[in-house]
Amino acid sequence: MRALSGNAPRIAAAVAGCAALLLPSHAAAAVPAETQYILNTLSFLIHGTLVLFMATGFTMLEGGLVRTKSVSTILLKNVTLIALAAIGFWATGYNLMFTGVDGGLIGTFGPWSPDDAAARAGDYAGAASASAWLFQCLFAVTAVSIISGTLAERIRLWPFFMFVVIMSTLLYPIQGAWGWGGGWLGARGFLDFAGGTHVHATAGWAALVGAIVLGPRRGRFLRDG
Repeated sequence: MRALSGNAPRIAAAVAGCAALLLPSHAAAAVPAETQYILNTLSFLIHGTLVLFMATGFTMLEGGLVRTKSVSTILLKNVTLIALAAIGFWATGYNLMFTGVDGGLIGTFGPWSPDDAAARAGDYAGAASASAWLFQCLFAVTAVSIISGTLAERIRLWPFFMFVVIMSTLLYPIQGAWGWGGGWLGARGFLDFAGGTHVHATAGWAALVGAIVLGPRRGRFLRDG
């Protein structure tokens, strides 16, 4: 105790020094707005790539759960769904989810187009609009990828591709507008952490409905077990 009492000033100084390291330095130069804009854009691109790896992981998981003869079809299906989901999300999904929701149910119909007029005018708040679109688009792809695993060997390719278009243009954007898009759920304080509801729960419920409607997997399970 005496040793601690004798070193108390030194301990206090060390704690104060550590605390100072954790606090922002007012003497440090502020990050230029252009640099912050670039970093925000880079962050969207990097994290969007990581989200894409989720779809890649779901593809490998799905390929390991089906019969050997179905693996090539599964790979084709999952590559194609990325393209179809991206086109659908561009065609109307993004605007339906994020544009003009204003506490309501849905946004506006119409294709997404980049809008960086503010940045060109010198306002560097936020990030490049294309990077934000890509980030959100890959979450839509992830939702469809989750459903794909449940419907493996239950549905043919063309009906599934039709569902992908419907999911990416209507179903996913509408429920996403309620929270992430500033809709009626968001206006009531609803928070969705990392897509737990808008991505994973929505995909899970859609997959459950699909499994019930389509029945057991072909060639593996029978209707009576």
